[in-house]
Amino acid sequence: MAEPPRRTPTGERADLKRRAIVHAAREVFLTRGYEAGIDLIAQRADVSKVTIYNHFGSKRELFLAVIHDALEDALQQPKSALEKSLAESSDMREILMRAARGWVAGMAQPQVLALRTLVASEVERFPELGQAWKANGPGPTSAILVEEFRARIDAGELDIPDIDLALVQLYALVLYPHFAHLAYGERIDKKRANELIDRGVDMFLTYYSVRRASAR
Repeated sequence: MAEPPRRTPTGERADLKRRAIVHAAREVFLTRGYEAGIDLIAQRADVSKVTIYNHFGSKRELFLAVIHDALEDALQQPKSALEKSLAESSDMREILMRAARGWVAGMAQPQVLALRTLVASEVERFPELGQAWKANGPGPTSAILVEEFRARIDAGELDIPDIDLALVQLYALVLYPHFAHLAYGERIDKKRANELIDRGVDMFLTYYSVRRASAR
């Protein structure tokens, strides 16, 4: 006989417990790894194991929630800042500079970088963790930039044959160096991070400007 579907707790009290569980799980996973037991998470969150399973069903679902919440926290401000800069400015360089600063401020936080490393270490056994990281990454800001790039292309300001490729290149210039340095146990200092953003955005716009494109 099939088991009845799990009913996730709802309401203000349930939301508070959920946040406490996710916060505790993030701390435990980052210090003990994915193999950490639910008992330890329950103790850290001051709830029972049953409460955790009522909210999430499994450790896998809890870890996916940790990824979702961490990236949502990291990227909400950059998304809002990008929307604000688009409303206030028509300067593409300034718009991309603000977006890049937001990505770095959010994604290069020590806890987010550590969580990314943990996901990378487990992705071979649990591919869905990598998929969750990708799905909850800079997608919202990417969608906004895609529309802006299309508008600039239509206006004759930019020549970008492949927008998806261009976005990867922009991330590679301003954000991905932080991930690469983390692999060596290093962090990029603020001065170098700002230089990467300044020069990276300039390189991107120089390459994809209509004048530069005509020479390609």
